[in-house]
Amino acid sequence: MAAAIENIMVTQAFAQLEELFRAHQACVLKAAYRLTGNMADAEDVLQSVFLRLARGTVDASRISNLRSYLHKSAVNAALDLIRSRGYGEDVPVEAADELESNPRISPERALSSLEIKNWLRRELATLNPRAAEMFVLRYLEGLDNPEIARTMNTSQAVVAVTLHRTRARLKEGLRGFMKGAS
Repeated sequence: MAAAIENIMVTQAFAQLEELFRAHQACVLKAAYRLTGNMADAEDVLQSVFLRLARGTVDASRISNLRSYLHKSAVNAALDLIRSRGYGEDVPVEAADELESNPRISPERALSSLEIKNWLRRELATLNPRAAEMFVLRYLEGLDNPEIARTMNTSQAVVAVTLHRTRARLKEGLRGFMKGAS
């Protein structure tokens, strides 16, 4: 009898996890892809985020905003992946396909754009995870400051200051990168 009850509980937990996955996989995958620039890596991040839930290392019932939590988990997992792999040395296959399909972009400009995107990925990985997440939400996901504040459970003032400092840091770093590239 106890085994049957346990089996029912496991089945229910699996069904709940599957429902969460279906509801939030696109958001998690999109956040991961925007940071990694590589679909295979984004799928790895997606898998790791939901595996953590499946393993029970996170109590989903104690999370007040699950979408925000999953997005933050995706950003953090993607940043960890970027850090661990020394990201940005190779051009993602998706980017190469996109460049071949657009003859209006010169090869020099395309390469420069890819180098800047790879630089940005590496730089985001060096930021405080909270600052990196705010930057991604604002400039890659298109959320405005009030939406970011609600998503991250903080004030609009904190968001504004963090984004200002992050932009200033990235702008200074980009100047150095561009001097070194020329």
